[in-house]
Amino acid sequence: MRKLSIMVAVVLAMALCASSAFADKLQEIKDRGVLICGVKDAVVPFGYIDENSKQLVGMDIDVCNYIAKQLGVKAEFKPVTSATRIPMLVQGSIDLAAATMTHKIARDDTIDFSITYFMDGQKLLVKKGSGIKSAADLKGQKVGTAKGSTSEQNILKVQPDTKVLSFEGYPQAFLALKQGKVKAVTTDSTILLGLKNSDPDPAGWEIVGDFISPEPYGLGLPENESNFRDAVNFALIEMWKSGDYQKVYDKWFGPDTKYALPLTWQMELWP
Repeated sequence: MRKLSIMVAVVLAMALCASSAFADKLQEIKDRGVLICGVKDAVVPFGYIDENSKQLVGMDIDVCNYIAKQLGVKAEFKPVTSATRIPMLVQGSIDLAAATMTHKIARDDTIDFSITYFMDGQKLLVKKGSGIKSAADLKGQKVGTAKGSTSEQNILKVQPDTKVLSFEGYPQAFLALKQGKVKAVTTDSTILLGLKNSDPDPAGWEIVGDFISPEPYGLGLPENESNFRDAVNFALIEMWKSGDYQKVYDKWFGPDTKYALPLTWQMELWP
């Protein structure tokens, strides 16, 4: 009888392990009833705290809410930075990262990505009248950006004779520009637009130069969770086809906003 009890216990343990092994991220999220999204909380207009409502708002927040609704769950948000978003995703403390993250091949070694949900390019933010018009003018100068961003490497590729100072976030890099510690801030043009137009004197700053590099944003997803990745991609495609993406885009980047930017690219749509 004792041997039988032990065998039953072993079989039950094996069944439990098998169940855990086959339980995927999508099912885990549905069982939990919550999609945990890692978003930035200081990058206008993608993710930031609204000074009037004191609520977390932005385009990435709206995208996450749409995906959560398509999955039949609620969205919950955790703040991330350029440096913490991938480690938090790998550790499982967030389900996806909607955090102005460029899809780069090197990052595919660690995480997966959705299809591109936003297209941008890297530029420079400088003091108006500084004389800096492109990366070529930064020779021997200091430039600020955020830790863990692709901008750190990209600027050095086009101007190896500049010194990059990396800050915790873009607001800190912009503050360094105001204080004269750097001659420019470099990152994606929409983030620079948010910094510039959130300043009390936006006319005192200008975004200059051609695109240093293309920046296709993808949602960061856990590695090897194809069911979840498919569900996120299907939600993004539906968002575009239904016209809801255009509505959200216009809310943050439309002609009547402070961050007006024409929508000139097409999301990848699967038949």
